[in-house]
Amino acid sequence: MRIPFRERNPVPIGLTAFAVIIVALVLAMNLDSIPFVTGGKTHTASFAEAAGLKPDEEVRIAGVKVGKVEALSLQGDHVKVTFRVNDGVRLGDQTRAEIKIKTLLGSHFLALDPRGSGRLGKNIPIERTATPFEVVPAISQLSQQISQIDYAQVAKSFNVLSDTFKNSGPEVRASLNGLKRLSNTVASRDDELHELAGKAKNVSQILADRNTDFAKLIQDGDKVLAAVQARRQVIHQLLVNTVSLSEQVNALIRENQAQVKPMLDNLGRVTALLVRNQDNLDKIIKLFTPYARQFADVTGTGRWFDSYIQNLLPIPASIQNPPSGNGNTGQRGPSGNGQPGNGQSGGGKNPLPFLP
Repeated sequence: MRIPFRERNPVPIGLTAFAVIIVALVLAMNLDSIPFVTGGKTHTASFAEAAGLKPDEEVRIAGVKVGKVEALSLQGDHVKVTFRVNDGVRLGDQTRAEIKIKTLLGSHFLALDPRGSGRLGKNIPIERTATPFEVVPAISQLSQQISQIDYAQVAKSFNVLSDTFKNSGPEVRASLNGLKRLSNTVASRDDELHELAGKAKNVSQILADRNTDFAKLIQDGDKVLAAVQARRQVIHQLLVNTVSLSEQVNALIRENQAQVKPMLDNLGRVTALLVRNQDNLDKIIKLFTPYARQFADVTGTGRWFDSYIQNLLPIPASIQNPPSGNGNTGQRGPSGNGQPGNGQSGGGKNPLPFLP
């Protein structure tokens, strides 16, 4: 009888799932070591020395990357380098291998030279391998060898040799005199040569100490170039879209040239007219300012206009000359023709107080 999945014991199921996850993680971390996944063929090469070659560095043929170095191991008096090449790369039975310098900062790569008509076996013997000339160790050894030279003894030896052959022919004597002068020059420059050797040693030591920093600098520069390369397609597409937009704008102008040209001509004439009347426009704007301010004052108190009209109607004479309290009439005008004056009696009462 088949047991339903929900009724089964969860402990063995969980252990099995946990074991499967662990195996999957191990396979994922060692994916490069699985032959049927990574592909390619593995070969070895024997070198007299490693010459600074490291795992994961490139394997090249004619400057083209075809694989990478996987491991280095010591086999007796030589170094065994294990490397993998891509599928489809043919290596003859006389293939040569050489460690070359990739950059001056210490990076290397393994260069292969396919030769022969057959197929390469598993190993390239040491007779068909070569190592590069290392500049920094050579300078360091040179400085050490120079520092061990006894320049005084060398100069003394040259002097003895010159004295011994002083009775020889003129050609020999001239040669020995030249050697003597050379020895004197070398002896006189002893301090400078020692200082030069010391400086060369210091420079080589600084380069060796800063090798990691230089390598990191190159790697950072490579990342910058990789970012630029990654944005290359975006920049290319932007330029293509710009060209397409310009073509569409040109086509639009060509199609609507009959309508656009008169409009531009009219716009040019309007602009010229405005330029000619610039002073008048400035004057209009200056005069419009007080008008706008007063208009806002008149209409700003509500739904009506505040206005004051002076001398619209004449004031009646009775209002201008009201009767005094003692019955006297108002004062006459200065002409004496009976016209009322504009004076008022102090005792009279103005019937219209809202008028002056």
